[in-house]
Amino acid sequence: MWKEFKAFIAQGNVLDLAVAVVIGAAFQQIVSSLVDHIIMPFVGVILGGVDFSSLVFQFGDAQVEYGMFIQAIVDFLIIALAIFIFVKVANKLIKRRAEAEEAEEEVEEEPPASEVYLKEIRDLLSKQQESQPNGDKE
Repeated sequence: MWKEFKAFIAQGNVLDLAVAVVIGAAFQQIVSSLVDHIIMPFVGVILGGVDFSSLVFQFGDAQVEYGMFIQAIVDFLIIALAIFIFVKVANKLIKRRAEAEEAEEEVEEEPPASEVYLKEIRDLLSKQQESQPNGDKE
């Protein structure tokens, strides 16, 4: 069982997933900073200086911080948009590369002139044999 587990962990998919999680966490920090320090101040100005993270209301002794919830929704939407754009650009690049490879495969090298001449001679001989009557074989 230990060998199977080591083989599973060593598979490329698991390592790729681990790298993706680490990069995703770093990307999340970048997007959070973008939202917190660049986008939300503009949104606050547009909304008259409202800071979503400070939006709260009291319910008895509890303090409901609905502004943090709004901030989380905005973070999610921006992260989803960024991932969508990234995937769209990546797919476009992959498609271009595949089309370029297909175009390279379609371009066939012309055979040497001697091959072309030999094929023409072969075709002429086969036509000549077809046109001769069956009894006149040499």
